[in-house]
Amino acid sequence: MGPPSSSGFYVSRAVAVLLAGLAAALLLALAVLASLYGHCARVPPSELRDRGAPGAAPSLPGRQEPTSQPGPTPEPDVAATRRNWRPPGPWDQLRLPPWLLPLHYELELWPRLRPDDLSASALRFTGRVNITVRCTAATARLLLHSLFLDCESAEVRGPLSPDAREATAGRVSVVELWFAVDMQYLVLELGEALQPGSLYELQLSFSGPVSQDTREGLFLNLYTDQGERRALLASQMEPTFARNVFPCFDEPALKATFNITIIHHPRYVALSNMPKLSQSEKEDVNGSKWTVTTFHTTPHMPTYLAAFVICDYEHISRTERGKEIHIWARKDAIADGNADFALNITGPIFSFLEDLFNISYPLPKTDIIALPTFDNRAMENWGLLIFDESLLLLQPHDKLTEKKIMISYIVSHEIGHQWFGNLVTMNWWNNIWLNEGFASYFEFGIINHFNPRLPRGASLARMLSSFLNEKIFISALKSYLETFSYSNAEQDDLWRHFQMAIDDQSEILLPATVKSIMDSWTHQSGFPVITLNVSTGVMKQEPFYLGKVKNQTLLTHNDTWIIPILWIKNGTTQSLVWLDKSSKVFPEMQISDSDHDWVILNLNMTGYYRVNYDKLGWKKLNQQLEKDPKAIPVIHRLQLVDDAFSLSKNDYIEIETALDLTKYLAEEDEIIVWHAVLMNLVTRDLVSDGNNHDIYPLLKKYLLKRLMSIWNTYSTIIRENVAALQEDYLALISLEKVFGTACWLGLEDCLQLSRELFRNWMNHPENEIPNPIKNVILCYGIALGNDKEWDFLLKIYNNNTKEEERIQLAYAMSCSKDPWILNRYMDYAITVSPFTFNETNVIEAVAASEVGRYVAKDFLINNWQAVSKRYGTQSLVTLLYVIGRTISTDLQILELQQFCSNMLEEHQRLTVQAKLQTIKNENLKNKERSARIAAWLRKNT
Repeated sequence: MGPPSSSGFYVSRAVAVLLAGLAAALLLALAVLASLYGHCARVPPSELRDRGAPGAAPSLPGRQEPTSQPGPTPEPDVAATRRNWRPPGPWDQLRLPPWLLPLHYELELWPRLRPDDLSASALRFTGRVNITVRCTAATARLLLHSLFLDCESAEVRGPLSPDAREATAGRVSVVELWFAVDMQYLVLELGEALQPGSLYELQLSFSGPVSQDTREGLFLNLYTDQGERRALLASQMEPTFARNVFPCFDEPALKATFNITIIHHPRYVALSNMPKLSQSEKEDVNGSKWTVTTFHTTPHMPTYLAAFVICDYEHISRTERGKEIHIWARKDAIADGNADFALNITGPIFSFLEDLFNISYPLPKTDIIALPTFDNRAMENWGLLIFDESLLLLQPHDKLTEKKIMISYIVSHEIGHQWFGNLVTMNWWNNIWLNEGFASYFEFGIINHFNPRLPRGASLARMLSSFLNEKIFISALKSYLETFSYSNAEQDDLWRHFQMAIDDQSEILLPATVKSIMDSWTHQSGFPVITLNVSTGVMKQEPFYLGKVKNQTLLTHNDTWIIPILWIKNGTTQSLVWLDKSSKVFPEMQISDSDHDWVILNLNMTGYYRVNYDKLGWKKLNQQLEKDPKAIPVIHRLQLVDDAFSLSKNDYIEIETALDLTKYLAEEDEIIVWHAVLMNLVTRDLVSDGNNHDIYPLLKKYLLKRLMSIWNTYSTIIRENVAALQEDYLALISLEKVFGTACWLGLEDCLQLSRELFRNWMNHPENEIPNPIKNVILCYGIALGNDKEWDFLLKIYNNNTKEEERIQLAYAMSCSKDPWILNRYMDYAITVSPFTFNETNVIEAVAASEVGRYVAKDFLINNWQAVSKRYGTQSLVTLLYVIGRTISTDLQILELQQFCSNMLEEHQRLTVQAKLQTIKNENLKNKERSARIAAWLRKNT
């Protein structure tokens, strides 16, 4: 699941993923935990009426509860009896008790969505579910998950005959039904204990609300298609939202088969995991006719993969190896061909993975649907993949963007889940990386297969592949997938299959078991930085910290990683070595000051670590770059720049060491390397800081001299054949930073090109500005123009309905250098209709520029109440941070505090004071860094 960035600067995946992979894994784990714990305060509707329903005293599983008297057992009170307290019991535990094993769900859902009534503010659905379970331990108490649902009836049938489930079976009385809110359980108290080894059927009728504000459970999308207002329903069950839709055993290891039936209005189509089995007609109590769509039985799967959509969409189709693939979208989007690209890449991706694993995709069809609103994400539901339409549909104006590659990555990722996650599922959420890690690995592998120029991302899976070899890696994964198909696995299961593959050959020798190696990475946080002393051959490892503190390693981190070191010497690949201690000597890596040797660790950036060298090691690499940069592969020129600047920023090496690596840049013709240099050297703070008068002229002279070659190459393409960039992904993500820097440095050709493209667009709107540099051209078109250009952009803004483009235009209008235009802009923002400039805080946008900072400050003095009313009180706090971003003295802090004293409440003033102090300290550190950069530039310009 991966959201894209829609504006601003871009970072190459090869660079960003080294740090982003770890951050993504952490965020995913936090999201899962938040989902598991975050709903505890929510109360199901019936619980609101009957908070604290009663229950019998807890008993051990298998003991019949003393809740019924001899004689006929009464029907359960579905509203539940009132009582205020329950003793501790299994309903206090996060995990379900192991007494019941679900085998099959017969699920019917009936949402009351009608195409002629989209105004209902409280849309609801009703449903029935019959769950066949096997009892594994005698119990008179049943727990299953339920949230926000009213349970209207509950019955238990059984024991069932294994051979004739529909044969007449007995009933087990349900004495009481109640909700355990904190852990989101529905509890059934029975009149007698279920028998171990026997089959039973739980029959439940329920109703619940359709979500309209969040994309959780069964939710509503309102949208416009063919000029009409329309609605659809879709589901999102991962990680724990199936319980919002039907009572179930909502844990990933509790797989079962599903027979799903959806009742819907005849004008809608219903989709689910499996193909349609049959359709019939049903009449409600008012005589209205509804369509009943029943689907084929699913394979064994967890509840979080169950999926439903009810929509008025069109689709396009293709057949891949005898299986249908359908892309569903708004009718306008299908007619415009927006889904064609996704359809064309989906089949080959499925075929590639089938061939790779020699395991066929087990479902007879795949539906992929583009929702108008799905929070910029995608979901891998088996047989019914759901996407935010921004991640699946390719618009005509997207040709000169990275959108095509982004769609390819995300579709590849979700299809990868059909094997990793759907066919084989993690046993519990703490092993979700088994799903996400390998889906991400093959996401990059698939795209690299179809487009070898694109970089692959760094991850633990890729590192594992690199020190084994692709053949052993794939062989182990095949064995793992075959063994655990339609079942669940844990991390150690995966390592066991890799170990089996290692034990079956003699070519690859490891310093420890696969489990020991990989546990050293998965059982501790962070990742290491490797430092090689080329004079002595001593290599050491330590944790990589953001902002290294002396002795930090000794104080907080005692563990080591078992690290595979792939490396090159003088451009030749060397044998794999292992750093399995805190330090180790590698004589083969020694070089002397008198020879011309050089060494680079982490071949092809397959290792999940940063690399540092001693002064001689960096010196040798710098000499080679100046002598013959092409002798060092482009991926390692990129790596050297990224590692060096990151290490210097976090106090592992001096900034001068990183700067030395930029001397050769006049010979650098790979724009992705330039992108990495400029992202680290020409930072946003530097661009917007008027106090950079010392460093700016030095940086201008130093960079423009080296930038001309790459500038001439790409400015010519922009002027003469911009369509040539369509397939150049690395250029598409790098051009904005290169062009923006050239204009910021005052390169006349860049400024002239900005004028040309902007005015050509003004005079001939069909001549659109090339998207990769649109932000730059819009900003400099306004900065170099006057109110004529600004008024033109305002008109374009007011006539535009696309939020992403409106945000882009709103920020561009803040680029003006004329104070009166900026004042008029801010005045518009707080006085006109609240629906204008609603996507952007205009005052913040203006304050972000150097000229605008002073204009915004003065504007705020006279209009702070109106600004607070328009954007909220918290916006004043944020504005103060933006205005105060360059402070470096206590006097400046005091001035800002006096400036805002009347605007903020006491607690906000204290927060601002603390934040401004932090900004001051960071700026003092940056000032010292900038002074060293300026000194280096004087010496080398």
